Amino acid sequence: MSLNDPNWGRGGSRGPQGPGGGKQGPPDLDELWRNFNRKLSELFGRRRGAGDQPPEGRDSGPSNSQIGGGAGIVAALILAVWLASGFYIVVEGTRGVVLTFGKFAEETNSGLRWRMPWPIQSHEIVNLSQVRTLEIGYRNSVKTKVLKESLLLTDDENIVDLQFAVQYTVKDVRDYVFNNKRPDEAVMQAAETAAREIIGKSRMDQILYESREEIAIKTRQLMQVILDRYKTGVSISNVTIQNAQPPEQVQAAFDDAVKAGQDRERQKNEGQSYANDVIPKARGTAARVMQEAEGYKQRVIANADGEATRFKQVLAEYSKAPAVTRERIYLDTMQQILSSTSKILTDSKGSGNLLYLPLDKLIQRSSQDPAAPEGIVPPKPGAAPEALPSPEGGPRSRDSSLRNRERGER
Repeated sequence: MSLNDPNWGRGGSRGPQGPGGGKQGPPDLDELWRNFNRKLSELFGRRRGAGDQPPEGRDSGPSNSQIGGGAGIVAALILAVWLASGFYIVVEGTRGVVLTFGKFAEETNSGLRWRMPWPIQSHEIVNLSQVRTLEIGYRNSVKTKVLKESLLLTDDENIVDLQFAVQYTVKDVRDYVFNNKRPDEAVMQAAETAAREIIGKSRMDQILYESREEIAIKTRQLMQVILDRYKTGVSISNVTIQNAQPPEQVQAAFDDAVKAGQDRERQKNEGQSYANDVIPKARGTAARVMQEAEGYKQRVIANADGEATRFKQVLAEYSKAPAVTRERIYLDTMQQILSSTSKILTDSKGSGNLLYLPLDKLIQRSSQDPAAPEGIVPPKPGAAPEALPSPEGGPRSRDSSLRNRERGER
């Protein structure tokens, strides 16, 4: 059958006029309505009995009461479906926002909830536990850079290529839904603003090597201040710096500058280590010399005090017996002088008797026994001391007696 056939779609091969003969109008709506009501009556048990046949010559369509009952049932079904559309479920970790003609009505917790159906009320579900992430300066990978966002100016007039990620959650559902049309875009703009301000107050070396964590913390704090001022209902969880480096065009020159700075630091460290080795030694030597000088000073002062005290004592004794004290001083001085020499002096004045002294043996024994004074030969064990011939009277005998008396006083 061709598409141009006027009977196409009207019963196919039932003749040129179709199933209705010569009637070519649209379907009868009343007939369709009667058929619909009849099916509803049959569905609810209102089918006519066998003896309830309509009289001949009258219309067999449903009565007005039957039509009204079917419409009521349909309206009840439609009302039930409309009211059931107001049920909704809020899962754990989310919040529901109910709107009455587009205005905020209430905030609902998790569970099965009901509201007035549309168009009176509507609802939105906001996830509070979801951690949302924004990428600033790159997309999906650090190598995929967005130079418009990543190139920032530092305090020392350098340009740094910075990529960082921002993680945030929703803390106030009402502010998040109503105060900002696009809250995610507001968070991104706040992140760019905070990063440019913090980087603009930092030096290049601090950003690249020294204080990345501190910069991230300051950026997060400033972002939170900006978002709270705009009442976005967003809480910044973390700011992570993914990459920070000079622009690719000046990377080689910057590497040379970094190497020069490292060499400078190395030489400074070497000089500091040498100073740490030399300065303590010099300070120790200086302290030792000062202590030795202080000791010498104290020793000289003590000796001087002792000599002065001894001189005062000698002066007191001298005032009592000048001759004896003078003789004693003379003898002590001679003993002090002669104790440091190897010569032996003898007095040739006297009676003329020649006293033989074995000088070579005396010197040999004195060298063997350093404790014995020079000129004094220690006696042999078991031998009686030799009796010296008593000198005759005269000046020599008086001198000898005087010396013996002084030795006894000592």
